[in-house]
Amino acid sequence: MTETFTLAQLSDPHLTAVSGFAPRYWNSKRFLGYVNWRRTRRTVHRIEIADRLAADARMLRVDHIAVTGDLVNLGLPAEHDAALAWLHSVGPPEHVTVIPGNHDIYSMMRGDRGIARWASYMGGEEETLAFPFVRRAGPLALVGMNSAEETPPFVAAGKLGPDQLQVAGDLLVRLGEEGVIRVVLIHHPPLSGLAPPRRALTDTAHFVRMVERSGAELVLYGHNHVPALHWIDAPNGPIPVVGAASASASRPIGDEPLAQYNVFTFFRHGNRLRIRQTIRGLETPDGPVVRLSERVLDCGG
Repeated sequence: MTETFTLAQLSDPHLTAVSGFAPRYWNSKRFLGYVNWRRTRRTVHRIEIADRLAADARMLRVDHIAVTGDLVNLGLPAEHDAALAWLHSVGPPEHVTVIPGNHDIYSMMRGDRGIARWASYMGGEEETLAFPFVRRAGPLALVGMNSAEETPPFVAAGKLGPDQLQVAGDLLVRLGEEGVIRVVLIHHPPLSGLAPPRRALTDTAHFVRMVERSGAELVLYGHNHVPALHWIDAPNGPIPVVGAASASASRPIGDEPLAQYNVFTFFRHGNRLRIRQTIRGLETPDGPVVRLSERVLDCGG
């Protein structure tokens, strides 16, 4: 790697108005989710703000954009179609990668293809879509994982499962032998204590052991709508684990800020990989997208 490479991370846009809510999709999970959307989410998340952040990333000419889940609200077919149209507006599949969040795989779909509509943005075809997947972007290998699963009402937890963890571990080892920069994409916070049990990843300990053993240079997640930085203390050096705020928030809620997104610039300092993380977003709801903060992450790679 002789030149810099930039990766933008947008997360949790909760894009679409709820539509196409046919009777066959009604159940208690969706009814309660709809109530929550009506009471709170629809007044917070605005697609025009997500569009502004995506336009800002394109203006910066970032090399690739990753979207770490929760594009929709109730996982309805019409929402998935609208989210696909939004992905097309962000960029073509060769420049954009997406993974699902718990709102994208929300509840029973009765045979609908769901997130498979987005397969071209996950490096595959609808018929062969599988997790984890690997997408190459310059010197990066993006390893996309799926932590989302159908859950009962009031539960937004996630799970990877032993098969996905085993395959991801093998992939990370092989990619490490190639000398590429490995970036893991996951929706749920992958460390213990970052979310309450009903919203947490249930196999965080297994994920951490897998990454410690196999290696990675960066882990990106969403779900909490809060910017965060933690570290996995791996044998070959610390691995940064970075959480992103929502890319569409029109007002703060609790500790969740106005809309933000991450830009990561990868470069070498001597023989050591360094990553400059810039957070860009809104300081005021109607203001411009600006640089909010910047720091350099020293990695083990």
